[in-house]
Amino acid sequence: MIPELCVKMTMKLYYWDIRGAAQHIRLLLEYTGAKYENKFYSCGEAPDYDRSSWFNDKAKLKMDFTNLPYLEDGDRKIPQSNAIMRYIARKYNLCGETEDEKVRVDILENQAMDFRNGFIRLCYMAYDNKSAYLEALPGVLKQFSDFLGGRKWFAGDKITFVDFTMYELLDQHRMFEPKCLDNFKNLRDFLDRFEALEKISAYMKSSRFMKTPVNNKMAKWGNKK
Repeated sequence: MIPELCVKMTMKLYYWDIRGAAQHIRLLLEYTGAKYENKFYSCGEAPDYDRSSWFNDKAKLKMDFTNLPYLEDGDRKIPQSNAIMRYIARKYNLCGETEDEKVRVDILENQAMDFRNGFIRLCYMAYDNKSAYLEALPGVLKQFSDFLGGRKWFAGDKITFVDFTMYELLDQHRMFEPKCLDNFKNLRDFLDRFEALEKISAYMKSSRFMKTPVNNKMAKWGNKK
């Protein structure tokens, strides 16, 4: 019997034509060498930001909790970015190996989601609070810096799927405020180490890599190509 991780089926990742909540999934797919295709939806221009391209398809889909992004792998349709990340990570043993590593992965997965949700609220709904966000940001980053400590990756010596999530969040934040990591050398080193991974480096140099836009057209930041 051929192990599932050796079966090279072409998966399809459906999402808006932005980085958003799917870029870390793309990075993980590239790193693992999985066969996949991006299926992009586009949002209309202001003031309506028409999203019927997605809503028309959404009404026809038969899946639980229908939303974007979602991953199609054969007969499976998987929504929710964290569920997609774990699904891919299980195929390639990137969920942590020891119990301590798995606990660290679980903690960081949820803490990263809190971090992302706060940033999304700022970018889409509360941009007037930018000054307060930036004032609090060093304290938030210090927690992640302390959690990483002197480790190579956030769970330990071996990369796990949460490193892809954290890379994307930290990269978006240094785009938002280029000096925000100046006092956190271990986080800067983490980003450099991640970008030096052979498959990640090749992906970032390719035409497939999406640098911008980070967010969709109705966002107050990161909505430009």
